[in-house]
Amino acid sequence: MRSTRIAISAAMLGALALPSLSAPTASAATVATASSCYNLPPLPYTVHTKAVTIRSKASVKSTSLGILYRGHKFTVHKTSGNWHYITDKTTGVKGWVSGTYVYRDVRMCLD
Repeated sequence: MRSTRIAISAAMLGALALPSLSAPTASAATVATASSCYNLPPLPYTVHTKAVTIRSKASVKSTSLGILYRGHKFTVHKTSGNWHYITDKTTGVKGWVSGTYVYRDVRMCLD
């Protein structure tokens, strides 16, 4: 019984490896589409917690101006260290939020 399992496994591996061995080489069209990944605009910033406090200065000890919730849309105007100066498009509040909770996802372009 054990030898049957090994034979089936080897056949399965051979079937999986065969298409990759017979695959055609990359053409110029394939390379052009792969490089277009690098030309895409950066992904937007998002809140990766339930809510984050909007502050008057880039400091935890500064005055709280409002709360930026996960579903709110916002614009990042500038960055200072790990802090972002934002405008909450839902409420119109402008202030600083910590980059620990607000960050931009990244794309991975595979060649």
